[in-house]
Amino acid sequence: MRADRLVATLLLMQSRGRVTAAELAEELEVSVATARRDLEALSAAGVPVYPQPGRGGGWSLVGGARTDLSGLSATEAQALFLLVGPAAAVSDKAKSALRKLVRALPPTFRAEAEAAAGATMIDPTSWGERDRRRPELVDLLQSAVVRGRKVRLIYTSGTRERSERLIDPWGLVDKDDIWYLLAGTERGQRTFRVDRIVEADLTDQPAERPDDFTLATAWDKVVGEVEQRRSRTWATVLIETRFVPILRNHFGRHCETEAELDGRSRVRIAAPTPLDIARNLAGWGTQVDVVEPPAVQAELARIGRELAGRYAAPTR
Repeated sequence: MRADRLVATLLLMQSRGRVTAAELAEELEVSVATARRDLEALSAAGVPVYPQPGRGGGWSLVGGARTDLSGLSATEAQALFLLVGPAAAVSDKAKSALRKLVRALPPTFRAEAEAAAGATMIDPTSWGERDRRRPELVDLLQSAVVRGRKVRLIYTSGTRERSERLIDPWGLVDKDDIWYLLAGTERGQRTFRVDRIVEADLTDQPAERPDDFTLATAWDKVVGEVEQRRSRTWATVLIETRFVPILRNHFGRHCETEAELDGRSRVRIAAPTPLDIARNLAGWGTQVDVVEPPAVQAELARIGRELAGRYAAPTR
């Protein structure tokens, strides 16, 4: 887990004062290139890490070796916790490291550092979408969560309708490179896809947030509701085992291998409707055999008739 390494890197530098990428790589059992990227990531995030070229050089912390984090400014502490915080949702080691870091901070920085750590979480399971880039607005929204400020945004819904909203930002979730904002609105909690936010402006108005709100719990509820909608129809198919990863890329977590025999796999897939499944499978032709249900078979047959009627060669 990269966040574990970033914490270990920082603490190692505090104890030694100066390290080279090679020394760090040996200590953490990673490649020199990986160690160098981690050092650069800390520096880019605002942590006071800087390189010293030449013989006897390496990487150092501004202010020299320390046994705690009292040398970090409030902004630097926030930057560090924004890096480490998301990993705490999926790594017990990162969670433990986070608690230790909080105790090492000066009391005046702890509240904002903890807010930064809880501003973002990672959900590594795909919903079947790939190749997304981190939206530019993520940084602004993270700042709004940490500072507790309302955001005025223009949002485009799934039906392409635009609306202007004033929201209370509660937390961000990175779900396999798709970013979501959980926020309070006049209609209660809502979830916004960040890549559908056209414009966002940070206001000076203090945001409201329920005292019992936790990002992980709120996101679990969102996932449960979405999964229920996305898995209303299940189908069983037979496909060559070598193609299962491609099928899983289409259906995300709604793709379960039940059995394998003679180079073929029996796979269960799900989508909101039989038509949604048929549309995803139609391009496979006879490479996929739908065992059940009849509703998906019927949709595939209908799609086949439509294509044959439109593209069949005219008779002479």
